Amino acid sequence: MFINNFDPVAFQVFSFEVRWYSLSYIFGIIFGWIYCNKILIKNPKILDLVAVTAPAGIFLGRVANFINSELYGRETELSWSVKFIKVDDLNRHPSQIYEAIFEGLVLFIVLNYLYKRLSPQTGLISALFLILYSIFRFVIEFSREPDAQLGFVMMNFTMGQLISVFTLLAGIYLYYLTYGKSNSSR
Repeated sequence: MFINNFDPVAFQVFSFEVRWYSLSYIFGIIFGWIYCNKILIKNPKILDLVAVTAPAGIFLGRVANFINSELYGRETELSWSVKFIKVDDLNRHPSQIYEAIFEGLVLFIVLNYLYKRLSPQTGLISALFLILYSIFRFVIEFSREPDAQLGFVMMNFTMGQLISVFTLLAGIYLYYLTYGKSNSSR
């Protein structure tokens, strides 16, 4: 069957593997930027539109990770554990599904609801995306097996958790730029 033999690696540069979903992110950003410059849309509004739709892509990407036995969870004895036969014969957290639910579905619903209510505030939805995504990612990383090539990076935190901290700070800064300044001038 085709899906069982599908190689998620598009190509390799030295020892770095570039996966198909990484290419979709890269090309999405490049073509989105070109399109926005061509029709001259303000960047904060575009960021909000991307933030509202990105969780749908994140959801699909995490489901693909689950199907391909990538980014699997840590060992567990919970009743909903999963055995990733391509990896080993251990019961593991389906961390990809946790991420699909929270970083995908929940974030999509919350951001779309807020977008309809707060649309005049350009940039605010983008800030909330960064804040909520980083919180979800940080917490769910506790159930995910650290990347084999990295392991725990600092103080029992994974690289995903450290990146989430910086993403959270960027979201808080963007929130301050868009919402904090407008409230302080009142």
